[in-house]
Amino acid sequence: MIEGLPPSGRGSLLIGGAWHPPTGHRYAPVIDPSTGKPLAEAPLATAEDARAAIEAAAAAEESWGRTPGHARGRVLREVSARIRADREVLSRLIASEVGKPIADARIEVDRAVGVYALAAEEIRQLGGESYPADAYELPAGNETRMLFTVRDPIGVVVAIGPFNFPLNLLSHKIASGLAAGNPVVAKPSSSAPFTALRLAEHLVAAGVPPGAFNLVVGPGRSVGDTLVEHPATRLVTFTGSTEMGKHIAERAGRGAKRVILEMGGLDPMVVLDDAPLDRAVPAAVRGVFGYSGQVCTASKRLLVQEGIAEKFSQALAERARALKVGPALEETTEVGPVIDGTAAARLETLVHDATRRAATVLVGGVRPAEGAGSFFPPTVLDKVPEEARVVQEEPFGPVASILRFAKLDDAIRIANATPYGLQAAVYTRDLARAFRLAQRLRVGGVHLNDPTSLRWDALPFGGVRESGLGREGLRYAMQEMTEVKLVSVNYAD
Repeated sequence: MIEGLPPSGRGSLLIGGAWHPPTGHRYAPVIDPSTGKPLAEAPLATAEDARAAIEAAAAAEESWGRTPGHARGRVLREVSARIRADREVLSRLIASEVGKPIADARIEVDRAVGVYALAAEEIRQLGGESYPADAYELPAGNETRMLFTVRDPIGVVVAIGPFNFPLNLLSHKIASGLAAGNPVVAKPSSSAPFTALRLAEHLVAAGVPPGAFNLVVGPGRSVGDTLVEHPATRLVTFTGSTEMGKHIAERAGRGAKRVILEMGGLDPMVVLDDAPLDRAVPAAVRGVFGYSGQVCTASKRLLVQEGIAEKFSQALAERARALKVGPALEETTEVGPVIDGTAAARLETLVHDATRRAATVLVGGVRPAEGAGSFFPPTVLDKVPEEARVVQEEPFGPVASILRFAKLDDAIRIANATPYGLQAAVYTRDLARAFRLAQRLRVGGVHLNDPTSLRWDALPFGGVRESGLGREGLRYAMQEMTEVKLVSVNYAD
C-alpha cells in the first residue's frame, strides 16, 4: 500500500476537530488512472455531514476571526514546514490518485509549501486605508474627524477543489481563507480525496483549532449544494468546470453570497510568423502535454501564422512523438494517463470529429488497444477548422490543435471567438505586434514569449467571461474573503 493512504483502507471526514466515518458508512473506491486498480475507499459524505461541517465552522467563526494575525501566521508557517517534510509521501499520493507524473507532482508539493508561507506573510499586508476627512465638504464637521477602513473576515468559506491539482489549488483556497481569519470547509474532488486528507492531518497537527478547518468528501450535487446553500456560508471558492461554476453561482446568489470561480478555458497560444521556433515549440509541448493537458491554462488552441505553420506543425509532431508515456510513478514518465476511461474516450471522439471536418492527424489520436490505465497518446492535429469540437469545447487532454491564420486580425478574431477568457500566449520577436495583441485579447492574463500555463502563486490569477469571477493569488483572494468596514472618529472637544 502507498504510504499516506488510510491504514484501514477507508478514509474519514474531519468535522469540528474530530475524524468521523460518513453518516450511513458509505464509501467508494478511488482508482489509480495509471493501473486501473483501486487505491483505497473514500468516504461518501451526506448532506447531514455537510451541514455538521458548516455548523462546526460557524461555531469557530468568532474565535478564529479574533485570533491575532501573528498567531494565524505561525500556524500557517507550521503547515508549510510539515508539507515540506512530507514532500515525497504527498507527491506519491498525487501521482497515484490523479496520474500526474511524479516529477510534476513534486513541483506541485513545492508550490503548496510556498502557498502557506506566502499566506502567512500576506497577513501583514491585509490592512485598510486612511482618508483625509477634511477634503470632503459634507457631512459638516469633517475638520475634526479621522476616517479609515479595516478588513473583517467574511465568515465561513467553502473551498471546492479540482482533481488536477489536488494539493496546490485546494491549498490556495484553504490558506487564503485561514489567513484572512475565516473558518474553512473544504470539499476536495472525489477523484483525489487522500491527498486532501493527508493535508488535513497536517493542518490539525500544525495547530488549526477545532472547527476552523473541516473537510468532507462527497458528491457535488448533494454535499456540494448543501455546503453552498447553508445559511452560515458566506463565500464559496471553486475551481472546476464552467457548468459546475454556473451551478454554484446560481445557488450562492440566492443567499447573496460571494463567489470566487476559476472555471474552464480554451487558452490560445498565438505564434506569429517571426516567432523563434526554438522557444515556441518547446513552449507548446509544455503548454499542451504538461500533465496530459489536464490544466485549465493548457494551450488548447495553437494559432499559427501561415508562413511558419508547416515548420511549426512538423517540429511539434516530432517532439510529441518522442515524449515518454507511462505510469505516473515512473521517474522517466513525461506524459501520464488522463483521469479516467471516460475522459480518454471523449478525447478519441473529439479527434474523430476534427478529422471528419478535414483536420489532419500528425501523431497520436487513438487510444491504446491494450493495457491497463486510462492513457491517451500525445496527439497533434493540423489544419483544424474553427467549428471542430476540439477547439469549441475544452478538451482537457494531451491534444494539440493547430489552427492556421493569415493576418493578425484573424488571430484576434479566432482567439476571442469562444465564451472563455482565461489566459493566452503570444510568440513573436516584434514586441509592438505582441503588445497590440495583448491589448485586444479578452483574457485574464497574457504571456508574451512564455507559455499559457504560466502562473505565480502570489499574483492575481483568474479569467473573464465564462472562465471565472474574482481572482486568486494569495493577497487577492484574501481581499475577496474580507469585508471592508469604514470607521470614523470625531475628536472635536
